[in-house]
Amino acid sequence: MPGQFQRLGKVLNALGTVWIIALMLLINSDVLGRNLFNAPVSGVTELVALSIVGIVFLQLADTLHSGRFTRADVLLARLKETRPVFAARLQALYHLIGAGLMGVILWAAWAPLVESVRIREYVGAIGAFTAPVWPVRLIMLIGLSATLVTFVLLAWADWQRARQIQGDAP
Repeated sequence: MPGQFQRLGKVLNALGTVWIIALMLLINSDVLGRNLFNAPVSGVTELVALSIVGIVFLQLADTLHSGRFTRADVLLARLKETRPVFAARLQALYHLIGAGLMGVILWAAWAPLVESVRIREYVGAIGAFTAPVWPVRLIMLIGLSATLVTFVLLAWADWQRARQIQGDAP
């Protein structure tokens, strides 16, 4: 996979990790504020709910690229030993289907982002705490786009590997 794009996935993953650390600090501040000073931090529940979605999508592309996506690959492992060209092509098909799925989700997520900006959607209660929803929706689109491109690049690498194996065979 081209190095520049792989770096982008790692940067997005790192941003997600920093976000997790910030959430941990926020949650701990809320717990300490509640217990020691009887003064909770406003909006922690809403921020955590929004953050989980944002973090998942930020880390999706790097998770895929590093091979940590959840899947059962017992059949694929066996095929790699017995029929490596077929296994590489099957893997390419899997990655192309993943790219298609990311494309469908990306397309479906665009309208909610636009609507969220248009109506100034927020979470929380006016007067207590409010946070806009659109930044998380935008982060979702960025993560989906990066994951879609990662799927396509992995499919290409699988196809090239199949061609290489096929060319090496007698």
